[in-house]
Amino acid sequence: MDYPRKQWRELPIDEDAVAGLTGKCEFPRAVAEMLVRRGIKDSTAAERFLHPRLSSLSDPFDLSGMREAVDCVWQAIDASKRITVFGDYDVDGITSTALLVRVLKRLGANVMPFLPERARDGYGMAITPLERCLETCRPDLIVTVDCGTNSVEAVAYAMQSGVDVVVTDHHEPQEPVAGAVAIVNPKLSGVNDMKSLAGVGVAFRLCHGLVKDALAKQRPEVSDLDLREWLDYVAVGTVADIVPLDGENRILVRHGLSQLNGKLSGNSGSPCWKALVDRAGIKCNVETYHIGFVIAPRLNAAGRMGSADSALELLLTEDVSEAVSGADYLERTNRERRSVEASIRNEAEKQIDAYFDEKKTFGIVVWDRGWHVGINGIVASRLTARYGRPVVVVAIDSEGVGTGSSRSVANMDVLQVLNGCSELLSSYGGHKMAAGLEIKESNLEDFRCKFNDLCAERLKGADLRAVQNVDAWLTLTELDDLLYGEMRKMEPYGLGNPEPVLGVRGVTVVGMPKTVGKSGEHLKMTVAAGGTQIDAVGFGLGEYEVPAGALDILFKLKENTFMGRRALQMHILDMRESL
Repeated sequence: MDYPRKQWRELPIDEDAVAGLTGKCEFPRAVAEMLVRRGIKDSTAAERFLHPRLSSLSDPFDLSGMREAVDCVWQAIDASKRITVFGDYDVDGITSTALLVRVLKRLGANVMPFLPERARDGYGMAITPLERCLETCRPDLIVTVDCGTNSVEAVAYAMQSGVDVVVTDHHEPQEPVAGAVAIVNPKLSGVNDMKSLAGVGVAFRLCHGLVKDALAKQRPEVSDLDLREWLDYVAVGTVADIVPLDGENRILVRHGLSQLNGKLSGNSGSPCWKALVDRAGIKCNVETYHIGFVIAPRLNAAGRMGSADSALELLLTEDVSEAVSGADYLERTNRERRSVEASIRNEAEKQIDAYFDEKKTFGIVVWDRGWHVGINGIVASRLTARYGRPVVVVAIDSEGVGTGSSRSVANMDVLQVLNGCSELLSSYGGHKMAAGLEIKESNLEDFRCKFNDLCAERLKGADLRAVQNVDAWLTLTELDDLLYGEMRKMEPYGLGNPEPVLGVRGVTVVGMPKTVGKSGEHLKMTVAAGGTQIDAVGFGLGEYEVPAGALDILFKLKENTFMGRRALQMHILDMRESL
């Protein structure tokens, strides 16, 4: 297989802004370029970005509905009413639920959690899980987290049953919104820095509002309460939900990671993180990568394969042995999830490979009976990455009803395509890059054809390789500890603030490249230029043939420690013959 695998794109840059930052802040030029390409063009903005402070968080009462929500919750606490936190089964929903339950208990509330089930209940606060919630929890007040804004029918049912509802959510509102006592959703109204909060971020702002109100009234319940204690939950839920790590999210995640790693290195706080980290084999400080690709999949596995209650119980327990047992269970469940995912993916690839034609296939739809509905989205993401096409994966139940998940490519709005297929779908919804749908089995073949035709109208003639943005071009001599240290200040990385991708031109390979790993799946080599050498590794690139002669390489700069020896290392993303 040949390089380059991706389209390389260097975004235009404001040279005056780069020069200004380099002069005033004494950054290496490459760091200034990275900041400017993120829209950070002056020293004040750079200071806020590189040193995010909790004191910069806006007033929680800037969110519409917050005053009504805080008053309702405190009235319920004071009257010893039963409060139920109604969450969701993904990591954002689970961490939101755990956070609010823990804080409300510290405030003296009679509170218990409730989570719906993916397979049985579908998404959000619907009538079926609500009825079960009312029967098992017998609440006087329901506080939703990560759901509820658009649950018009369910909220009305609860209110008619004599149960007050306060909604905290971050999903896009549709008209009409639910008729709750209060809706706290930054997408309805709030300062711009809060617009991209995850569900757990909104739940945290409710906690902030409750504490701020109590402090103003000198309530004894908050005399020794410090909300920073729970920022680890906020960091995990925010990163797992793949919301932009800008605005308040950046502040919350930076300080939440510090809180999480502090708990791991000490003996305070919930034992859940230590149990999860130990079982996952993480040996270093937890970063956003570990949350997104190691911790979150384990927490998500419970809800995908059955009930998310086990993940929630782990986040709520104070008992070390229970935490270890819970982490063991999630580890086993995640292994099962990976096995099911691999099986479905292999079956799906066989279907696709039987008809795939690069010149004719622009949208992919695969389906089968017996596929696990909780794995659809993961498989769709994997297939989109492999084939470079929008993909819909559909699991069909015994009644002939298909539940599907779609993932798109960067230059196509999959929701627009589904709009064009609406007559074949029972229901659908989502956004540009990801959507869900329900369809009758008898409509699937027609849907596959229609979906492909509409994708072809948008994608035919386009280069469908993934785009790789380049943050800065450097020489090998510039890859030093000063640069690496300044880049670390740009963390946490994630959506909206991706880890910088660097490039070098005209380097040569020292000796012969090697393939390493159990199956030779990784590439390892040393490159040199201008008297400087650096080791490089390409994970998953073992099957690609390294071009002869001088190379241009795109990579991420990492720190590697082995046998007590520390060195910087290039993690190769792509390469090509030097132009």
